[in-house]
Amino acid sequence: MDNVKGDSFYLEKIVADLKFVIDHTKGMTQTEMEENDLLIDSVMFRIVQVAENGAKLSEAFRMAHPDIPWAAIRGMRNRIVHNYGVVSMTVVYDTVINHIPRMYAMLIAIMEEG
Repeated sequence: MDNVKGDSFYLEKIVADLKFVIDHTKGMTQTEMEENDLLIDSVMFRIVQVAENGAKLSEAFRMAHPDIPWAAIRGMRNRIVHNYGVVSMTVVYDTVINHIPRMYAMLIAIMEEG
């Protein structure tokens, strides 16, 4: 993909988007999240951005970090973009509460090694 700015640029953008999601959903129940349309839109936009910027990382970077679920991230992006009206809020909430913090921690560790 288009990696004109380098992996560190896109990695920083991904980490910033993940942190935004974590910071704005911390301690929320699924019901609380579902009742906040503006937050849902923001979270879904950030997930799409994570996938878009992940696709801009070099193939070498993605292959060097197979523990990051690159295909799942892209799949979630595709669900949001192509099926927006029928995206399962249970899946989104699970992603936000369980998967995003884990991915954030993994990417921070990679950046610190870097």
